[in-house]
Amino acid sequence: MTMNLALWIVAGLLAVVYLVSGVGKLIVSRERMAAFPGAGWVEDFSAGAVKVIGALEVLAAVGLVLPAALGIAPVLVPLAATGLVLLMAGAVITRIRRHETKAMVADLVNLALAAFVAWGRFFGPASFIG
Repeated sequence: MTMNLALWIVAGLLAVVYLVSGVGKLIVSRERMAAFPGAGWVEDFSAGAVKVIGALEVLAAVGLVLPAALGIAPVLVPLAATGLVLLMAGAVITRIRRHETKAMVADLVNLALAAFVAWGRFFGPASFIG
């Protein structure tokens, strides 16, 4: 019961973070985003790639909560969390390449939280996999 609650809380927090972040990437231009603190990474990507990253973040946010909340294909929750792990691994690699170690800490925390949800919903005691 406690593990299930922890997984719901972490998944919910990640969903909020990535919904806001993803929508921001979808509606703010690449040029304006580059002016934000910690967002210099967008200079390494095309405007289209930034929009794709934003769309993936929105899809992951929805996939972290909605399938389980509605009881429809809850197996999508660990898959969404795994997708976030991969996305954040790419973010960490980009930060390392750009020597942005301070900003990389938040990416590593988000990666660890997404990995916790993926593990918990794939293999843990609160697994959604039969």
